[in-house]
Amino acid sequence: MSDVERIKERIKELQEEINRTQKNKATNFHIGSLKRKISRLKEELRQKSSKGGGGSGYTVKKQGDATAVLVGFPSVGKSTLLNALTSAESKVGAYDFTTLDAIPGMMEYKDARIQLIDLPGIINEAAVGRGGGKQILSVVRNSDLILIVLDYKGLDKLSIIENELFDFNLRLDTKPPRVSIKKKDRGGINIESVRLTKITREEIIKLLNEHKIHNADIIIYEDLSLEELNDVLENNRHYVPSMIVITKSDQASEEEKNKVKEFIRRISEQGRSAVFVSAETKTNIDDLKQLIFDKLGFIRVYTKPVGKKMKKTEPIILKKGSTVRDVCTRIHKDFVKKFREARIWGSSVRFAGQRVGLDHELNDEDVIRIII
Repeated sequence: MSDVERIKERIKELQEEINRTQKNKATNFHIGSLKRKISRLKEELRQKSSKGGGGSGYTVKKQGDATAVLVGFPSVGKSTLLNALTSAESKVGAYDFTTLDAIPGMMEYKDARIQLIDLPGIINEAAVGRGGGKQILSVVRNSDLILIVLDYKGLDKLSIIENELFDFNLRLDTKPPRVSIKKKDRGGINIESVRLTKITREEIIKLLNEHKIHNADIIIYEDLSLEELNDVLENNRHYVPSMIVITKSDQASEEEKNKVKEFIRRISEQGRSAVFVSAETKTNIDDLKQLIFDKLGFIRVYTKPVGKKMKKTEPIILKKGSTVRDVCTRIHKDFVKKFREARIWGSSVRFAGQRVGLDHELNDEDVIRIII
């Protein structure tokens, strides 16, 4: 039996044990431990498939202010959607696996340049290398936003895609848990935490022991699950925002459209974003562009040179939460060192032309004059 076959057999055995185990509070940790073992075996399988000639991946040079990728099963309309959003010419065909490479295009919206990448369709077990999945998901991992593309007949495929992304260590629409772990040579496990309702101290210590950590100071700043703490310990997770794009609205019947509306309602209740579009008729394409812009968290900041009239220049594209310091750094490396003050016109200040310092947080469409 080869190493790959041995790993697959072990994964199967562990999954069967999970299925046999009665699920209750007393068995939660054991089931979680089995799932973590499966996850590590899948990672090992992924490495084996890479060494076995799985390919070097798709080389796409990142350009623009951010990169978003289109992820979905074959023939859901990703190529047509890319062409509707950008000037790219991605081959379109009414059969599976039309796109066999990563096709980039540039979407220009509200002065931002957003690179969109149409990827080949993923399939079951993509995360462990099947169907070139490792190469596809490697591009996904380096993106700033994931567009999960479904057609209106395949809404049930969402969980499959999300599971593949999860197995590839991607965590959607969440932030890294706020946990500090400092290993030490002796003294055992010392835990400082907020009130924890999802896990116990005993479970934390058992999980640390799984990772061969027996001496450490741990500070947990928020209530979190055992899986989230395990993500911190694994230290190889990627946290990426996502949204769901449902295609081919022009082909759906009224009954099918109502099913999509209900699906979107449920997604929205989870705090996530979804939109129903037609790339052929351009229905809701502008709404999709706005949603992409918002999900990337962009703000536009305009500069006003000394002595010039108030006139909008080409903006500097920044992320929400950016400060005057970020603008200075973007303009010139010496601006922070030579900075004296800045004046702001816009919604982030109480009055036009207000003097501010380096740590002042900016809003969308603020105008800034930097004095050095």
